[in-house]
Amino acid sequence: MQLPFGLPEVDYSNYTNRQLVAVPLGVLLVALVIIGGFWAVTGTPVDPGIAFTGGTEMRVVGAGDQSRADLEAAFDSQPTSIQSVPSDDSFIVTFDNDVSTNTVENQAQQAGFEVLSVDATSASFGESAQIQAIGGVIVSFGGMSILVFAMFRSFVPSIAVVASAFSDIVVPVALMNLLGIELTLGSVAALLMLIGYSVDSDILLNNHIIRRSGGFYESAYRAMETGITMTLTSLSAMAVMTVVAALFGIDLLTSIGLILVFGLATDLMNTYMLNMSLLRWWKFEGVGR
Repeated sequence: MQLPFGLPEVDYSNYTNRQLVAVPLGVLLVALVIIGGFWAVTGTPVDPGIAFTGGTEMRVVGAGDQSRADLEAAFDSQPTSIQSVPSDDSFIVTFDNDVSTNTVENQAQQAGFEVLSVDATSASFGESAQIQAIGGVIVSFGGMSILVFAMFRSFVPSIAVVASAFSDIVVPVALMNLLGIELTLGSVAALLMLIGYSVDSDILLNNHIIRRSGGFYESAYRAMETGITMTLTSLSAMAVMTVVAALFGIDLLTSIGLILVFGLATDLMNTYMLNMSLLRWWKFEGVGR
């Protein structure tokens, strides 16, 4: 059977289950080490954004040839970050909670910058939002796990889906740390989307192998024909969105796009290596049946 996009068909019989599972588990282990190291150094598994820590975000535009250096010199308090927006030559400046919103706004105006918008988030509200966001991810993952076990009623096929979904979230979070992408409401939404993408492709594979007629490999290749098409199409769309958002300086969409691109690429690996090896182990060796 020919796989989509001209991809060569992989002969899984040439690889043992240990060989197939080694790569995704190795990647997952590295991701966990990165997250653990970041947690040990910073006290959080991923750098939280202003929506979760509280602070002030101000968008300004300079007059004439005013530069980033002019903006940095305008404030008595050092900004947490300054991001340029190429689409309209503006800047997004963020501050910690220890600054007065009115003070930094007045200082920007006195330096000749036009203040387009100012958003302030209190520390208590940010902490509450962080708890709700993390709780939402945990509840979604837990609900998904219960649904999967209810559908297949067999340990190995169910744990294969759950393990793949777990890795699909952990690997992008590790890459967020490496790339300096903060945890925001947008990135939390991207992680929730990855749970859906992961479950979709893994359940498709499990259904074809467990409930459809035909041999193991015949059913697996049938599932791959549909599943790889869906995942690569979504990955391509997210990659285009990321490039366009980066060109126009839309940082939120760029971050979301990067998370989804990395997550979907990880999903391909986990579905057709980790999940496939566990299903073959269950099917031919009768483990957990």
